[in-house]
Amino acid sequence: MGEQTQHQHQSQPQPQPHPQTQSQPLSQIQAQVQAQSQPQPHHDPLTSSITSTTTTELIAIPQQTVSPLAKIPPSRPRKVRKLSPDDAASTANDPNSLQIITTTRDGPKTTAKSAKIKTSQQRALAVVTPRIIARSLSCEGEVENAIRHLRNADPLLASLIDLHPPPTFDTFHTPFLALTRSILYQQLAFKAGTSIYTRFIALCGGEADVLPDTVLALTTQQLRQIGVSGRKASYLHDLARKYHNGILSDSAIVNMDDKSLFTMLTMVNGIGSWSVHMFMIFSLHRPDVLPINDLGVRKGVQLLYNLEELPRPSQMDQLCDKWRPYRSVASWYLWRFVEAKGSPSSAVAVATGASMTQQQQEEQQHQQQPQLLDPINSILNLGACAWGQ
Repeated sequence: MGEQTQHQHQSQPQPQPHPQTQSQPLSQIQAQVQAQSQPQPHHDPLTSSITSTTTTELIAIPQQTVSPLAKIPPSRPRKVRKLSPDDAASTANDPNSLQIITTTRDGPKTTAKSAKIKTSQQRALAVVTPRIIARSLSCEGEVENAIRHLRNADPLLASLIDLHPPPTFDTFHTPFLALTRSILYQQLAFKAGTSIYTRFIALCGGEADVLPDTVLALTTQQLRQIGVSGRKASYLHDLARKYHNGILSDSAIVNMDDKSLFTMLTMVNGIGSWSVHMFMIFSLHRPDVLPINDLGVRKGVQLLYNLEELPRPSQMDQLCDKWRPYRSVASWYLWRFVEAKGSPSSAVAVATGASMTQQQQEEQQHQQQPQLLDPINSILNLGACAWGQ
């Protein structure tokens, strides 16, 4: 009976290790084996046989190294490096650099953006001409340099230059006096403006005494008695106040560049872009000023280039770019051209009692575009006389 029981136990399938055993650490497995291999105080032959068989099977398990899943690097999309225009230009010059390949339906194609940038840069360098640094038009020989440059730059303007004598820029007034004069002449005929200006000089005690403190001391009632409107009186006081507070000064105005000067002067009530341009040309003798809002200059450009419509102020810079850096002198010749053609500018129209022009309507809306209304018998009456020339 005992032999049959022993035979049955031996014929039975040997127990297999639990599946979880393989996933246990090796140190735990060894500890279990040692615990099972120790002698038991009570055992029978059958239990000893089972224990021996189990121990043999456990020892035969091969050692496996299980790595955590967290250590496996995930697959990431490949990064594509984008090139800026500067990098593209340097990449085109570097034979060892990597070019970006773009795939389309027609097949792979190399981008030619860097090549186009390089070609455009080479063309730009090929047409660069030496920069001309213009001086004040009152400097000796500078008007002649301007005329020579304009002749070479624009054949159409060259034919116009031959018809008129060259301009002169030899009259000087202090910036404060010139700006005060411009305010007094606004929207007046030349004769009426001259009459009011003469009385204003007498009220101040002479041109040398036209100073910020002197103007601030004058009341609005005193100015109205000599023919100055209440609005112009406020303009004169605002200009004098900015001088008195140190915002403006004659020395600062003379030393400012054109852009900064335009910004600072248009902060004064009653002084707009047209007045600043006239001041820069006829008082400071700046060489490269283009009065884009002046109707006479715009009409001159239309006649010179045979344009169907009057150019807009936004188009003037592009049309007259070739005249740099002597656009002031070119504007002078355009005024003479319009005068010779008999095409009245806004100044002539209002001086003769005509209806208000588009330019004056824009100036009235912004209250920053005052216009001198002189009967243009010559270009000097347009700007120079009103500005002290």
